Amino acid sequence: RVQLVESGGGSVQAGGSLNLSCVASGDPYGDNCMGWFRQAPGKEREWVASAYLSSGTTTYTDAVRGRFTISSDVDKRTVQMRMNSLKPEDTAVYYCAATGDYCYHLTKYYDSWGQGIQVTVGS
Repeated sequence: RVQLVESGGGSVQAGGSLNLSCVASGDPYGDNCMGWFRQAPGKEREWVASAYLSSGTTTYTDAVRGRFTISSDVDKRTVQMRMNSLKPEDTAVYYCAATGDYCYHLTKYYDSWGQGIQVTVGS
């Protein structure tokens, strides 16, 4: 498995920006794809964005496309996400995830998870 350590997050007013970062270590074959999921109180964990570390190819859920930017560094085994124009509905615990497989959009395909980091957007 891959060990994932997240940083960043915090609180901001609507329209503001925050950054998330995630560093991977361990199994060198377990992070072909790294991504971010989020879970709001009372809701299921949902996919937000993913990136293939080697190619840099990225995908986004419709709710954040154009506002969030995910980037990756294969040498540093990191993935970062810049979140702009934040909305109150972006408030959630954000989880970094990794898989040695393709960048699927379902939690069941990711076998390594970070501890989660809070993002709070005030109205």
